[in-house]
Amino acid sequence: MLVKTFCAAINGLDATTITVEVCTRMGVHFHLSGLPDTSVKESHDRLRAAFNNTGLHFPGKDITVNLSPADIHKEGSGYDLPIAIAILACEENVKIDKLNDYMIIGEIGLDGSLRPIRGALSVALKAKAEGFKGIIIPKKNEKEAAVVDNLQVYGMETLTDVIDFCNDNKDFMPATIDLQKEFYNHQLKYEFDFADVKGQQQVKRALEIAAAGGHNVIMIGPPGSGKSMMAKCLPSILPPLSLEESLETTQIHSIAGKLGKNTALISQRPFRSPHHTISSVAIVGGGTNPQPGEVSLAHNGVLFCDELPEFNKNVLEVLRQPLEDRKISVSRIKYSIDFPCSFMFVASMNPCPCGYHNDPTHTCLCTPGQIQRYMNKVSGPLMDRIDIQCEIQAVPFKDISQSEQAEPSSEIRKRVISARRVQTERFKNVPNIHCNAQMTERMIHQHCGLDEKTLNILQKAMERLSLSARAYSRILKVARTIADLEGKENIEVHHVAEAVGYRNLDRGDWAER
Repeated sequence: MLVKTFCAAINGLDATTITVEVCTRMGVHFHLSGLPDTSVKESHDRLRAAFNNTGLHFPGKDITVNLSPADIHKEGSGYDLPIAIAILACEENVKIDKLNDYMIIGEIGLDGSLRPIRGALSVALKAKAEGFKGIIIPKKNEKEAAVVDNLQVYGMETLTDVIDFCNDNKDFMPATIDLQKEFYNHQLKYEFDFADVKGQQQVKRALEIAAAGGHNVIMIGPPGSGKSMMAKCLPSILPPLSLEESLETTQIHSIAGKLGKNTALISQRPFRSPHHTISSVAIVGGGTNPQPGEVSLAHNGVLFCDELPEFNKNVLEVLRQPLEDRKISVSRIKYSIDFPCSFMFVASMNPCPCGYHNDPTHTCLCTPGQIQRYMNKVSGPLMDRIDIQCEIQAVPFKDISQSEQAEPSSEIRKRVISARRVQTERFKNVPNIHCNAQMTERMIHQHCGLDEKTLNILQKAMERLSLSARAYSRILKVARTIADLEGKENIEVHHVAEAVGYRNLDRGDWAER
């Protein structure tokens, strides 16, 4: 007898429909075809034990299982459930009436319980796109899949529950979620808030500008000056995620197995802070079976690299292409996978090996040569992709001891959202451009025009401070954002002056000051 069930294979962010074909006949062998990996091949042993431990009879026949299309590599334990149901249907222990209407996926434990799988949201989206009536998945994945509209999602605890559902032995209700509760009500709850940051008004201003224009930023200052804390506060002033961004972000985290328990949707912008010992594969993604890396997990959010010069040079260099293209391609012999990675890059570093260059409270013992070698650990091409370079000083005691709270993130966010609305309107007819930081050279000339007076001041500033040519475009982008924050249509002198102040590392004499 031949029976077909349907599941899905994850390929990047997308899913491919897989037809599980099971045929039984006289014999004793178990055959599995369709490019399965080791975990799929081991399903035979898991299913035999699960059947015995739940009172089911594993047929003593020749069983052939084909996972079609046979030329797509299959990995993971999510094929257990569709194979089991197909085998039971061949033995007429399960009715076949519903098998064509539902996509089935899940891992089966030796006790017959269903265990969660990765990429449930992608599978649910594929099921809807393919016209399936619903999807049967493990209970722990049901909230994640239930965000897909017009799709019946049945979260099951055990293999026996799935059998009862197929045979109409019990009534099961499809999962539903309150989108308002799961998404919108959690958008504004942040662990870190700028209200808790004492002093550092200049740095807060720089981060506000960075958030308003989507600019990459690096903070340079001595140990204990608050660089890490302020970076962690940055997501609290970014515009809220849209539902479309949330779905895309949730898909990435689901595929990587990073989605929290009972989480339906990621409602806050991600903040990823990898340790400096991370490998280049872990940062951009890849591996034998390609998985999203930190740059993709930070998609629509912030990637924070603390102590930037301590990262391996190869790791820093592989960041250059994702920062420019906002996507990462992982290529293998037979296929290529694209992962999105549109993120704000935020970095922090000490100004010198000892950490106290230009610190008024400590004496720096580093020579200009040592400082320059330390700074050269971050290459020019990578620094070229960072719009805002902000120097930080240690917080004075009088600021630390203040009892008053600083301006809360909620107030800063209002200004950021207002500036982003201006940019949304400005780039509404330009695909894949959403903020000032993403402007091309042609767009800079179009939207960042300067009058003669402002242009002359910019020229003098670049000559006097020995600024490099690559700083010119960055200054104009940041100046455009500063003007947007003030609601000004044209870039004025003080906008350019402030933007020039955020190019300290481009100064030829920085290490000698």
